[in-house]
Amino acid sequence: MKIGVVGKGGVGKTTVSALLARSLIARGRRVLAVDTDSNPNLGLSLGLDAEQTDALPTVPRSIIVGSRGDLTVGELMADYGARTPSGVTVMSALRVNEAAAGCTCGGHATVRSLLGEALETETDDTIIDMEAGIEHLSRSGGTLAHADVLVLVMEPSLKAVITAHRTITLARELGIAAWIGVGNKAGEDQRDLLARLCAQNGVPLDVVIPASGGVVRADREGVPLPSTGDAAVWAAVESLTESVLRTARPLTTGP
Repeated sequence: MKIGVVGKGGVGKTTVSALLARSLIARGRRVLAVDTDSNPNLGLSLGLDAEQTDALPTVPRSIIVGSRGDLTVGELMADYGARTPSGVTVMSALRVNEAAAGCTCGGHATVRSLLGEALETETDDTIIDMEAGIEHLSRSGGTLAHADVLVLVMEPSLKAVITAHRTITLARELGIAAWIGVGNKAGEDQRDLLARLCAQNGVPLDVVIPASGGVVRADREGVPLPSTGDAAVWAAVESLTESVLRTARPLTTGP
């Protein structure tokens, strides 16, 4: 199962990606998480420290589509993946280390090629923590063209919901037929607003992850949310996991 986690900047895609990955691991699944942020931090949310996260090698495009294209998925994960304390294997597909370094198109091509490979030999689920916005869906071929399902992360704001609506439009054009709407960082007084905005813009709202002081503290400290912390958040994540598995199951197992 190949899952793209998408949304406007600041909605919490990395946090949601990490929580979903950990939930799938807890179910005994093999999970690869790919960080496509040019300033990668997903490793921190999965239990690596800052030095380990910074040391993650970036997967070069040539590994997938160039002179070393015969590298197996297992060898690729061994060379460029890092096993995190959470049990999730993490990879970095993009990184900007210097000013005026040019566009990151090559990194997006790498992700697209990686998703097109037979990852099932090494993983059950691949989660792509996408860069902010919708440009990755508009690139030639679409970075997420091989995704089975998109997780549309939204905070309670019109801008976030409009971004999700535009994402759905582009996903249809790419042939992606499944998506799940996830409200994130929603206080009790914001749930009705988020539901109304989604209804007005034709965006599904399948799961709402509540605002959480525990998540904020973990994010500030650069550590994972404790598995025993914030029961309401974990209950919502479990609901998301069920939705992802239920949505993707017809695509992976057939009738």
